[in-house]
Amino acid sequence: MNKKTTKEKVLTYLTLILFAVFFLVPMYVLLSTSLKSFSNVSIKTMWQLPVDYSFGGFLQAAKELAPNVINSFYLVIPATLISAMLGSLNGYVLSHWKFKGSDILFALILFGMFIPYQSVLFPLVLFMQSIGLYGSIPGLILVHVVYGLPITTLMFRNYYKDVPDALTEAAKVDGANIFSIYRHIFFPISIPSFVVVFIWQFTNIWNEFLFAVTLTKTQSQPITVALVNLAGSQVVEWNVQMAAALLTALPTLLVYIFFGKYFIKGMLAGSVKG
Repeated sequence: MNKKTTKEKVLTYLTLILFAVFFLVPMYVLLSTSLKSFSNVSIKTMWQLPVDYSFGGFLQAAKELAPNVINSFYLVIPATLISAMLGSLNGYVLSHWKFKGSDILFALILFGMFIPYQSVLFPLVLFMQSIGLYGSIPGLILVHVVYGLPITTLMFRNYYKDVPDALTEAAKVDGANIFSIYRHIFFPISIPSFVVVFIWQFTNIWNEFLFAVTLTKTQSQPITVALVNLAGSQVVEWNVQMAAALLTALPTLLVYIFFGKYFIKGMLAGSVKG
């Protein structure tokens, strides 16, 4: 029995190691290529470690992406904060302040999660032009806030469902209104859920491309569009593109490194169950 258990463990670990290697191979090629000079980059040497390490690709990529990085932060930070705050308010009302048609309203909000981006592009462009926000970062913020509301509302509603109704009823007896109850009871206990929503929204908005390339002009394009534009020249500098890909992924990677444990705790606390 012990030998069988040991063999199963060995087989399990070997399988996990193989999967890990499979997923890490692209990262190895990405990193090794970005540290090579342009003259040393080729298909034959893509698996080899750099002979002479060069950071020229990173310097050039940083120079090319710098304006777009600023645009991305101008986009991601307010869009994440606004969508999280509105989702929290929606989840609070829909979980503890039932009214006629609230379940239908919640279902309609969730329906927004299943609308493909491509199906609304043309009317969305016309709408953004009609309100004067087409081609601007504020317009893109508005789009991501609206598209983020279904998932943020769902996360917060599921989280607040675990809060006993007795707390709300006791606060009502003490004379608290709907806003003071949220401020003094629900908001302070929402930190785990806010962390989950912040990480989720930050990652999705930072990595989004379709709205970014469709609804913005050159001066307001975020970093994902700039990354694709690096491949538009006749001569493809693979070391620069690989370095740019790493720099583009760095913010979301750092978010998960520093806040990943809080993300897991928030999910286990009930943020995305249900």
